Amino acid sequence: MKAHVHREFLTPDDEEVYEAIGEWPDSDESDARIITLQDNYGQSLTFSYDAPARSVRIRWINDRGIEMLDVFREGATRLSFTSGKSSKHISIEFSTGECTGTMEIQVTPHLSVRDRLLFR
Repeated sequence: MKAHVHREFLTPDDEEVYEAIGEWPDSDESDARIITLQDNYGQSLTFSYDAPARSVRIRWINDRGIEMLDVFREGATRLSFTSGKSSKHISIEFSTGECTGTMEIQVTPHLSVRDRLLFR
């Protein structure tokens, strides 16, 4: 029988998020952090993360207001924000009992989401 290993969800503080992507996170009623970002084409991405619950949610709304993607996932272990000259990225690492993976979100210049979740 495997021992349950409780992992921590490592997240940057609000100032680090602002320095990386130019946006301050808000918080909701459950104290999750929420960031809404827009790409260069009028699409928006709402990204929320809850460190104690080790969960993230990604909602992608296109330029006509239609929801294109709504992903909720638990088991997050690390969150990072990066930005270059013309791009902003969010990276989330996951680890659950049997699976490990990474979700990469490009916010600008255009939205894209790449997700890999693999058995160990």
